[in-house]
Amino acid sequence: MTRQTLPDNGEYNSLRRKKTTSKMKKLRNHPQSNQQENSPKTVNNETDLGSLTDLEFKREIVKILKELREDMNSNADTLRKELENIRRSQEKLEHSFAEMQTELGAVKTRMNNAEERISDMEDRIMEITQSGQQTENRIKKLESNIRDLWDNIKRANLRIIGIPEGVEKDKGMENIFEEIIAGNFPNLKDTGFKIQEAQRAPNKLNPNRPTPRHIIIKMAKVSDKERILKAAREKQNVTYKGTPIRISADFSTETLQARREWQEIFKVLKGKNMQPRILYPARISFKIEGEIKIFPNKQKLKEYSNTKPRLKEILKGLL
Repeated sequence: MTRQTLPDNGEYNSLRRKKTTSKMKKLRNHPQSNQQENSPKTVNNETDLGSLTDLEFKREIVKILKELREDMNSNADTLRKELENIRRSQEKLEHSFAEMQTELGAVKTRMNNAEERISDMEDRIMEITQSGQQTENRIKKLESNIRDLWDNIKRANLRIIGIPEGVEKDKGMENIFEEIIAGNFPNLKDTGFKIQEAQRAPNKLNPNRPTPRHIIIKMAKVSDKERILKAAREKQNVTYKGTPIRISADFSTETLQARREWQEIFKVLKGKNMQPRILYPARISFKIEGEIKIFPNKQKLKEYSNTKPRLKEILKGLL
């Protein structure tokens, strides 16, 4: 058998240096050791290490390890400082977040309080609105009652329009009225109408008024007034000593306005031969589908016309 020859001390030391040099190359390739390559105190090549004695080599290794330890400690300190800064920043963020949560809670509370106040105000406004509507309805009802009362008082009245001012001074109102009846309605001349009161309206003469004041005749019976109005409608052209005059019922201002509002509808219905009439105090009636229909206001007529396409077309734009 062949015996292996063991290396002597010189060869052993040479082999150990080569292994150490190989390890040092690996250390130089490590990221943290790259900073030591530029230091003049660091051994950089294999030739320098090979020329060192064992003691010098050990010292060099110890020195390198010490520098690595110091460098690692320095990096650890830096890392600890950075971690501490991160921790402090995190604490500040947490504190800021807590303050934001507190502020948001306060804002939410204020919003809830504001919503409650707004809700209370809306309820109050609704109550005021309802109260105002009720008050308005009561006022309208009172106005309607007053108008009806006034119209009832005037129900037996006749209004004569167009009699010149001053003619009544010599003859008196009653005699003028009798002349009008005799001259325009001979068939009513001997009826024996009774007059309760006759006067100009308004009572005070306005010198700037271009037309004569109206004459109000209060009849004793409503039926007498209706007979005279019917005769006036049939004759159409009523005069007093050759001057055209007009005889109508005497209504309150509101009722007269309500009656005037029917005029356009009245004309259209009359053109369609639907026999319209303006009834007391301000209603309209007409014939449709063989029946007489009566309406107190335009709203009721509109509701009815929505159920009658032909009537709705006739009254288009008038309601």
